[in-house]
Amino acid sequence: MLSYLKLYRFQFLLAFASALLYVAFAYDLERSDFARLISLYGALFFICYRLLKISKGLFWSLAVAGVIFRILFMGAIPNLSQDFYRFIWDGRVLLQGFNPYLFTPDMYSKDPSIVSGFSMFQAKELIRGMGTLNASHFSNYPPLNQFFFGIAALFAGKSIVGSVVVLRMIVILADLGILYFGKKLLTKLGKDPHLIFWYFLNPFIIIELTGNLHFEGVMLFFVIWSLYLLHSGKWIWAAIALGLSVSVKLLPLMFLPLFFNYYRKRANPNLPKPSNTVEESVKINVPVSQAPYGIKKLLLFYALTMGTILLSFAPFLSSEFVANFLTTIALWFQNFEFNASVYYMIRWIGYQVVGWNIIATVGKVLPILVLVFVLGLTFFRKNKTTEQLITGLLFGVSFYFLLSTTVHPWYVVTPLTLCLFTRYRFPIVWSLLVMLSYSAYGASGFEENLWLVATEYTVVIGYAAWEVYHNGRKPLLSFK
Repeated sequence: MLSYLKLYRFQFLLAFASALLYVAFAYDLERSDFARLISLYGALFFICYRLLKISKGLFWSLAVAGVIFRILFMGAIPNLSQDFYRFIWDGRVLLQGFNPYLFTPDMYSKDPSIVSGFSMFQAKELIRGMGTLNASHFSNYPPLNQFFFGIAALFAGKSIVGSVVVLRMIVILADLGILYFGKKLLTKLGKDPHLIFWYFLNPFIIIELTGNLHFEGVMLFFVIWSLYLLHSGKWIWAAIALGLSVSVKLLPLMFLPLFFNYYRKRANPNLPKPSNTVEESVKINVPVSQAPYGIKKLLLFYALTMGTILLSFAPFLSSEFVANFLTTIALWFQNFEFNASVYYMIRWIGYQVVGWNIIATVGKVLPILVLVFVLGLTFFRKNKTTEQLITGLLFGVSFYFLLSTTVHPWYVVTPLTLCLFTRYRFPIVWSLLVMLSYSAYGASGFEENLWLVATEYTVVIGYAAWEVYHNGRKPLLSFK
């Protein structure tokens, strides 16, 4: 009894210290103060690690702590990202019945009569907040994401702080969904369910999602829900959930090819050993409709996923929408540079060879290399089990970010979440080191420290290579 009291007391002290640090991070930090930022974050990450190490078996106390840490951010304006101003703008456009993909905030600022009958409350504040770069481009947030923005406009259409609170509540609910389905999926996979707290209690997740209102967590709620449904044999609902994830963020589109071998080579995990014939299925009391998945169900899975995506886009479809949307997406590959790894080495070689930045050319080639890599994972790697499938998703998205020209910190949320259901832990290390990228936002302006970028990727790639060599059998970060 005494040892349990000491444990709870120590756990409470760690949680209380974290709460104080989160308050400081949310309400008393400027992005340009990198020394303070990285100090607070490093302390939070260390306390999180210690908290997870001593709290094995205390699921509900950790869950409550995670919720409290998120609530502490409720009244804070995001201090590491300006994107939420655009979320509020798009939501207010949508709530008035206008298409948020057809004009930019900058166009409205120059000519408020550009759309007949449209007006924007706090337009100047929102445009100033999102910045000239964001304001000058068309929206690239998919329809379900726009729906969530619209909810914020519905409940807080005349308050920026109120909109932030509503958006934050949506993000927190998605995190609770990941906690719920993530725990259930880990249990079904025979893994330690407390691994999910590397997501739910990770200061990286709390700061980047709840704190800075990025919707990767909402996207991943649908992805994890889809994988849980798929593992449970409910492939129809899994396809719909996956389609909804794409309607929040487009990233899961790259996952679709990797389901090929999963459907072609495996059977429902909750059923007896699969058979190759209907007669054998009957003998072991497996319903014919639940026999091995096969190509037919794969095609139906793809059709349902794509149908869900197209249905969500249908209210906005027009030739002008398609042109605007694709143009904006292309900018991320051919114009923007931030916290890249392989691309920066290619860029340096380009300067030495041709004397200028070759991003316009490289930005077209790198996505092709990613596609080739994903197809290689699809056809030359076994994805027969759910864990093998998720491992394939992890490798695919990690390679994509390795070759990307822009890797904002919150992008790492996806590999971090996926890795918890595999043998690999390098994205947890990445979630610690990716915060070094905020060194670029100094008091004198934007300037990346390439030595810190090199440190980040050298450690992450090195540890990933070590894990791959050992097949993930000796994870550095565990509860044991």
